Amino acid sequence: MEKNIKIPFKFGVHVRPAVKLAELAQKFRSYIYIEKEGQKANAKSPIEIITLAIMPNSIIKVVAEGEDEKVAIESISKFFAEYSDNLQ
Repeated sequence: MEKNIKIPFKFGVHVRPAVKLAELAQKFRSYIYIEKEGQKANAKSPIEIITLAIMPNSIIKVVAEGEDEKVAIESISKFFAEYSDNLQ
């Protein structure tokens, strides 16, 4: 299962949101990765997420494969929709 998401954060995905995203992804059994412009990163690794250099308004693809893939995609979509710029 996959979903394209436009990054709403005014500073892109830097260390703090990358760590929060990885913590969220680690709660799922599914294999989850993020793809940006052909590069892939394990969504459970903040370091790999940061290496994608995800800038504001970028479009990323979130892919989940496994028994809880639907819930994982929904939760990650919600994370991007609700994570506050104030926390960045």
